[in-house]
Amino acid sequence: MSSPFDDPAAAPAPDSRDAKEQYVLPLVVRLERTDPPARTDALETSARAVLRLLADPRVTDDGGEWAERVEAWEDARIRKVVRRARGGEWRKAGELPGITVAGEGAEVRVFPPVPLDGWPKELAKLQVSGTDLDDPVEPGPVPDGTPVLWLNPEVGMSAGKAMAQTGHAAQLAWWRLDGAQRKEWAQSGFALAVRTATAEAWAELTASGLPLVRDAGFTEIAPGSCTVVADHPALR
Repeated sequence: MSSPFDDPAAAPAPDSRDAKEQYVLPLVVRLERTDPPARTDALETSARAVLRLLADPRVTDDGGEWAERVEAWEDARIRKVVRRARGGEWRKAGELPGITVAGEGAEVRVFPPVPLDGWPKELAKLQVSGTDLDDPVEPGPVPDGTPVLWLNPEVGMSAGKAMAQTGHAAQLAWWRLDGAQRKEWAQSGFALAVRTATAEAWAELTASGLPLVRDAGFTEIAPGSCTVVADHPALR
């Protein structure tokens, strides 16, 4: 399935996107009271979950059961919302159509887009707040050739907000890749890393022409804030 943003010049004007029916991509992170996932692991897992959905045959195949909803979502504002679940809430969320992606310790389930005011009741009752996570151990070096989603060092975000932002950065990179490059990334299991850039590196990244997330400002941060750069080797 192609995207209207495969060619950045073809992206609809903001006013035309606002006029369309608005959809949101729900993501749910498993957050038990004991042994919560590391922050970076959760961010990386969220990004891979978005990519898994975009590459799923239910989205890419003609007549795929999720294709129409994903197309409607991409035609309007690209909204993602991360909620948290534990115990029975997580089990009930797992009964809805979606894809669960596991990281080193994190688990994230992504669902096909839903209307902004039409969340399934099992997801609508889940909390958005309370997704504050940290990294007990500093993330290690990134293997050569691995795509990196670089976080803005000057913009503070909750883990839930950052998960949505890294998911969006991964999506922007996906749109820029051709079919062969997408296939190669998928075959790697969507290998990627999330790291926070240094101030000097961030200035270079934002001027590089690589995919850059500018937040719409619906939650937490000011509209237009630059949050993540998707540094995929194929886009260099």
